Amino acid sequence: MFLIDDILLAPLKGILFLGKKINEVIEKETSDEGSVKERLMALQLKFEMDEIDEEEYDRREDELLKLLGDIREQKENR
Repeated sequence: MFLIDDILLAPLKGILFLGKKINEVIEKETSDEGSVKERLMALQLKFEMDEIDEEEYDRREDELLKLLGDIREQKENR
């Protein structure tokens, strides 16, 4: 009986496992100063190579700087 339950629930367990892993990656990406700084540098490079305009650069830079400030604030509050 338990074997049949395990077989029937395996796809659901797999989906839950993938969801948890995706969530971990997202949390790491949004809470790591290094990755945010890398994204800022990549953004600056795109702007200098004329791949994005100044308006797009300013908008995305503001978002990343806000995220970086939030990360630093969270670290201070720990």
